[in-house]
Amino acid sequence: MPHEGSLLQTAVIFLLAAVVAVPLAKRLQLGAVLGYLLAGVAIGPQALGLIRDTESVAHISELGVVLLLFIIGLELSPRRLWLMRKSVFGVGTAQVVLTGAVLGAIALFGFSQSLPAAIVLGLGLALSSTALGLQSLAESKQLNAPHGRLAFAILLFQDIAAIPLIALVPLLAASGPDTSHGDSIEHGLKVFASIAIVIVGGRYLLRPLFRIVARTGLPEVSTATALLVVIGTAWLMEEAGVSMALGAFLAGLLLADSEYRHELESQIEPFKGLLLGLFFISVGMGANLRLLLEMPLVLLGLTLLLIGVKLALLIGVGRLAGGLNSASALRLGMVLAAGGEFAFVVFKLGKDQGLLDTQTYDLLLMTITLSMALTPLLMLGCARALKRPQAAREVPEQYKAIDAGTPRVVIAGMGRMGQIVARILRAQKIPFIALETSVDAIEMTRMFEQVPVFYGDPLRPEVLHAAKVGEAEYFIITIDDPEVAIHTAERAKRLYPHLKVIARARNRQHVHKLIDVGADPIRETFYSSLEMSRRALIGLGLTEAQATDRIARFTEHDEQVLEAQGQVRDDRAKVMQTAKEARVELERLFASDDV
Repeated sequence: MPHEGSLLQTAVIFLLAAVVAVPLAKRLQLGAVLGYLLAGVAIGPQALGLIRDTESVAHISELGVVLLLFIIGLELSPRRLWLMRKSVFGVGTAQVVLTGAVLGAIALFGFSQSLPAAIVLGLGLALSSTALGLQSLAESKQLNAPHGRLAFAILLFQDIAAIPLIALVPLLAASGPDTSHGDSIEHGLKVFASIAIVIVGGRYLLRPLFRIVARTGLPEVSTATALLVVIGTAWLMEEAGVSMALGAFLAGLLLADSEYRHELESQIEPFKGLLLGLFFISVGMGANLRLLLEMPLVLLGLTLLLIGVKLALLIGVGRLAGGLNSASALRLGMVLAAGGEFAFVVFKLGKDQGLLDTQTYDLLLMTITLSMALTPLLMLGCARALKRPQAAREVPEQYKAIDAGTPRVVIAGMGRMGQIVARILRAQKIPFIALETSVDAIEMTRMFEQVPVFYGDPLRPEVLHAAKVGEAEYFIITIDDPEVAIHTAERAKRLYPHLKVIARARNRQHVHKLIDVGADPIRETFYSSLEMSRRALIGLGLTEAQATDRIARFTEHDEQVLEAQGQVRDDRAKVMQTAKEARVELERLFASDDV
């Protein structure tokens, strides 16, 4: 048991490694997960040797996966699980069974493993990393994409499938001399009994418990109760010889429809993030670098074989069973091609039961670790590779042929703002056309709004000429990208100096730049913010006339401040001084009304 000093020292080393490695990895666009893995390798016993007791750290770090599974359970009510049954139990089963069969056959015939060992190897390697997959999808904002939703469903099934797999390992080893049939039956009964206790206890005890704790009004007691439920359930399942993560997942699932779900999620989230980082650090620390130096080609070959087989099968499952297109199926494969954290648990149990020898176990652990380290790089490469074809997507000829007629207004960009402008102009029967560079946006706008929108880059002079921008009275730019909006306004004013240009502005700096190129800027959130403030003032006791007057005074005052800041915008100190003076002046203006 480490003394207090070494415990504090260990905590400092972990936090320092995370603080240095993770921002550096994110700066290099490698993702936080790879940063944690590299930090673990660096501080581990085989590199700098700052941490020696990797076993204790690995045990604590498993709580990160436990808390992750609890939150997944919370977000997945039984009703939602039923709605996702096709993806979870259909596509998920296909992926695990197919991948397990292929990898098991490779282990059996290619590497001369015994049949029980080959079954454990195949099914263990078929599992992917829930922590790595969900973290990577969340970082790249792809959780709600088609491949993200399917990846979530497959990972969910894998987490559920890990439970019987862990229970299956002792049964497969039952033919060994040290394991009796009676022991296997006893273990199975213990597993089912513990699951039954969690389900019954969760159904009838958890909600009354949280109701009592909520009445105390003490947030720290509520947090402690949430942690007690998660860690207590995980401990119970571990005592029964099952995955801790299963207990946490079941507890979350039982509380998914509870009125305390959102509060529990907010209390657990900070612990989950920190401990999940610790889990990835511990995976990096456990890497057998000596093995990597002794047989690098073998390890690299095994890693590429694992990723290659899983990637090919996942693409096939995504296309045929999941209904994804080629690009989405490839993204799905990249997310799930690596090994998973549950494989560490399965293979350790297999080693303890005598199914796997020490060298095979070490090779498997290094292979999974390397595959997890390669996944962020594969996802990054995949994103860059798929970006080019998407930009060069085939545009239907009817979208390219700009039929301008005699427009009085030309709109550049058909996002949310552009669509509103178009609807008002159409209702007023003012002739206009719109330009857009997204084929999807054109298809949607033509289908729902029946707006004359055409494919064209407004930065190109020939497109502006085809759209008859020079003959229009107004050129309205609603493009989301500030830099593109500035360049578009600049080009339009240079080609057609008489043209009135109204442009969407992101912020105050963007306003100044648009004014410089001759456009009339409209701040995208300014007027909605004024209306929100007006309604809040009325609700807080001002009369409607008073609130409207305050808003009018603020608007006039802010326009004056914006103009003043535009004249000194290159001098940061003067801009700050102007802002400070403006605050005092605004308070004086409002105070004068109360006298």
